[in-house]
Amino acid sequence: MASNPIKLSLIFILTIFITSEAELGQLKETNMTLYFQDWSGGPNATVLQITGHQDHGPLSFAKFGSVFVTDDPITEAFDKNSPEIARAQGIYVTSALDGKISHVLISIIFTNEEHKGSTLEIQGASPQFERVREVAIVGGTGKFRLARGYATFETIHFDLAIHHVVIQCNITILHY
Repeated sequence: MASNPIKLSLIFILTIFITSEAELGQLKETNMTLYFQDWSGGPNATVLQITGHQDHGPLSFAKFGSVFVTDDPITEAFDKNSPEIARAQGIYVTSALDGKISHVLISIIFTNEEHKGSTLEIQGASPQFERVREVAIVGGTGKFRLARGYATFETIHFDLAIHHVVIQCNITILHY
């Protein structure tokens, strides 16, 4: 008699596992390249320094404790006039005493027809003055439900005169 409750428990647990697997579908790998159009000055700035900033002058990316908020348009190509497919919204903090590391917390919120409303969540320590920076993708929603993976960031264009930077973001994720 003691084995019947154990068998029923195992059947119940197995049923829950099979049902959960069926709802999520198969695990997929997706690779994509996105272009963050970052404007750090002017009337249409998409990144603002919240703390550690002088009223007039350049942003203090290397000052420990500096906090930034961002809402960058993300385009499908390098050209700033190419179609917008998402927004990069979040914060980053210069978190190393020597100013070399920025802690990044960004949501990529897709606005294009293919992925509209889906998100990817990026988090991690970014060595901000390295040519290529890698951070973790720790989650996602919609078409990227339960995403996990990584993103690399590379600054590929910098125009100080107009405060415009283009950052290429290469993403590799596993998701359902």
